[in-house]
Amino acid sequence: MDKILVAVGSTRRPKLDAVREALQIFGPSLDPSAPFEVVGVETESGVSHTPLSRLELMAGARKRAETLAKQARDGNLPWKYFVGLEGGLDVVVDKMSGSRSRLVFLESWAYALGTSGHGSFGQSGAVVVPDELVRQVIDEGVELGVAIDAFAGGNGIRDSQGSWGVLTRNFVTRQAAFRIAVINAFAPFYNTALYSSSR
Repeated sequence: MDKILVAVGSTRRPKLDAVREALQIFGPSLDPSAPFEVVGVETESGVSHTPLSRLELMAGARKRAETLAKQARDGNLPWKYFVGLEGGLDVVVDKMSGSRSRLVFLESWAYALGTSGHGSFGQSGAVVVPDELVRQVIDEGVELGVAIDAFAGGNGIRDSQGSWGVLTRNFVTRQAAFRIAVINAFAPFYNTALYSSSR
């Protein structure tokens, strides 16, 4: 039985492991008999090092997946699905409180694309970011990966539990957040009966 190759626009372990875990969950619904294999390929997101809006996060995830699809077409590569993952911040103004204060959320996004050209977004959820970390990243322009190391007194946090793990005391890690985003992005692929009328 031929493997179904899923290309991911990153070589970072938490991202690749997130896709592997997600495929273990919904893979049998995509194809009950074929094994899946994840292929990590470093790709550019086309957005800033720390996206600061939902739209920028979505654009980065989509760009990574579309870049992989183009590489597959140009190189005649046997990849069947393409996954772009992007993490960063979503900055919103709290108009409900009357103070119009800034609220900043950490989010992880995925974009899943098939060889048919159909694609879909998925998001992990969100956790509020502490003011000191917001100040470093947004006001001072420090990359989130660098800022979270300084904030938490660690080194290489991005490649372990990530900012998610720091902020939630590891109840939700970076890998877990991306896993949820990938499961959500693939919903139209493994739940085709429900989504087919909207394609």
